[in-house]
Amino acid sequence: MHIDRLETPVAVVDLDRLEANITRLQAYLDEHGIANRPHIKTHKIPEIAHMQIHAGAVGITCQKLGEAEVMAQAGIRDIFVPYNIVGRAKLERLMRLARRVRMSVTTDSAVVMRGLSNAAQQAGLALPVLIECDTGAKRCGVQSPQEAADLARTIARSPGLHFGGLMTFPNLEGTDAFMRETRALLAADGIPVECVSGGGTPCMWQAHTHRELTEHRAGTYVYGDRHTIESGAMQLEDCAFKVVTTVVSRPTPDRGILDGGSKTFSSDLLGLEGHGLILEYPGAQFYAMSEEHGHVDFSPCPRKPEIGERVTVIPNHVCVVTNLFNQVVGARNDAVEVIWPVACRGALQ
Repeated sequence: MHIDRLETPVAVVDLDRLEANITRLQAYLDEHGIANRPHIKTHKIPEIAHMQIHAGAVGITCQKLGEAEVMAQAGIRDIFVPYNIVGRAKLERLMRLARRVRMSVTTDSAVVMRGLSNAAQQAGLALPVLIECDTGAKRCGVQSPQEAADLARTIARSPGLHFGGLMTFPNLEGTDAFMRETRALLAADGIPVECVSGGGTPCMWQAHTHRELTEHRAGTYVYGDRHTIESGAMQLEDCAFKVVTTVVSRPTPDRGILDGGSKTFSSDLLGLEGHGLILEYPGAQFYAMSEEHGHVDFSPCPRKPEIGERVTVIPNHVCVVTNLFNQVVGARNDAVEVIWPVACRGALQ
């Protein structure tokens, strides 16, 4: 079936580009001796995760336990969840997973660490725990190398836990100095730092410049999006993911309405102007959305679309768009080859 026969709005992945993106980053990280642990929050599809593992990834990264449960059920055996897991119910789920596959997690506080220790001890497990470090992003994470070292020492002597290393996101200018100082503080106590895990797609091609990193986590690289293009990490021709929509109204000579709105594209701008790039009309401004309508100003375009014309949109932020679709169509040369359920869609817990 040709993709022109698909009902819109529809998410389409170019399989040749997808495979090339997986191969390209794996080759780069292999060249520099950095382990690849891709983040599946971009695609949320077990089949693509298996493609990444087959290409050489050491395991995967999931942001929530719900994603990890789906991936474990699909046969993935090494899963990292870089998220503070809090509460009895979630800790019990984590232990059930850790009995089946190799699980590792993070903490940035003694409170979270104690919960992990109690749960792992009761389950009779040795759970690898990395320390999340804030190296400049001002998200989660311990705030200094001294805090990181103190927490690592506590993890190392806590029942049920194994100190697995350090983690940050994204890789920033201050990352190496933070990690070096932490490593030096721990060396005095004979505590090894087995892994330093960094991440991010916009900074992926600079991973080798961060000498402290032993592992990299990127997610968006498999698909690409408008933000990744703007960051310089990918070119338009590398983008594997697109949303095909239909022009359903032309209420004025310059305005067109698409059949995809905020329930298709989300509202993420990421500092960009408009909600996506329309490939057939690159000068058009996708300026507003209602739930089911995309509002586009076609006035800069020499030619305007007709009602019923299909247009292709590269979204600003593909990760949140993926989570809005039940399925993604995989195509090669615009011929449908596979339809993948987005198996981790809505796995927010």
